[in-house]
Amino acid sequence: MTLRARFPDLRHRLEALGLLLLLGPLRLLPIDFSSNLGGWLGRTLGPRLGIARRARRSLSLALPDLSAPDREAILVAMFDNLGRTAFEYPHLGKITDPASGRVTVKDYQLIEAAVTQGRGLILFSGHLANWEVLPLMAAREGLELLSIVRQPNNPYVQGAIDRLRGVAGGQRVGKGAKGARAAIQRLREGGNLALLCDQKMNNGIPTRFFGLPAMSPPAAAQLALRFGAPLVPVRIERLGPARFRLSCLPSLTLPENGRRDDNVQAATQAINDQLEAWIRARPAEWLWLHKRWAKELYATPAPPGRDG
Repeated sequence: MTLRARFPDLRHRLEALGLLLLLGPLRLLPIDFSSNLGGWLGRTLGPRLGIARRARRSLSLALPDLSAPDREAILVAMFDNLGRTAFEYPHLGKITDPASGRVTVKDYQLIEAAVTQGRGLILFSGHLANWEVLPLMAAREGLELLSIVRQPNNPYVQGAIDRLRGVAGGQRVGKGAKGARAAIQRLREGGNLALLCDQKMNNGIPTRFFGLPAMSPPAAAQLALRFGAPLVPVRIERLGPARFRLSCLPSLTLPENGRRDDNVQAATQAINDQLEAWIRARPAEWLWLHKRWAKELYATPAPPGRDG
């Protein structure tokens, strides 16, 4: 009998062990040093990885008017941010502690006003800067959120990540049918949700993103329209090593005329437009590693970009 047959989850256990061996020492490092170390590793190693080809193609699709060197600079900075985000995980509790002063919260009164409507609310954002800061800071501010997240495929890794995500409170549930049921129940009870709406969803609805056709998740729009819940954009920006700004924007105006499907389409497009504006303003802080557009577009090589 092979080792794999005797221990079918051996790979998952080894992956989890590697994660614990990494997180343990990182927890002992000063926060800024840990973030800077992750940034250095990210920008040094990331552009050389095979997955960087996908990010380069995504950049060429979304920002074709930039020169190739400018797009490459964004790619390097994206890997810097991603490395920092990973190495900030063990410090999330301290980073989001209000006493640390590491997260500035701007216009939180917009969320407070939405809460007073008594219909629950839906915060939406994207994989920007360190996106894990959003639900933790909401919990610090006293806003109980149910976050719909993508769970790691490795159940042992999932346990470690869930503990880090839960340092400030709040609840998390995985995407899929279970997450959808939990989201509906939470809004029925007048509770609050947090959703990241920037990833491709193959069985989503057709929209535009950076001017290109893109299948997008309709859940945020569907739930907001069904329950009359305010749909509040919340943006995370990186200000430095383990330092961030969380900005709350006014609730989106939801369409009320036309067929339900048309209203969902319009609201989902409005979400995409908001996300696109944030990404264009700070492209290095978005996770360009997603295959956000049709797979056929990734089968062709990236254009060289304009001269410059």
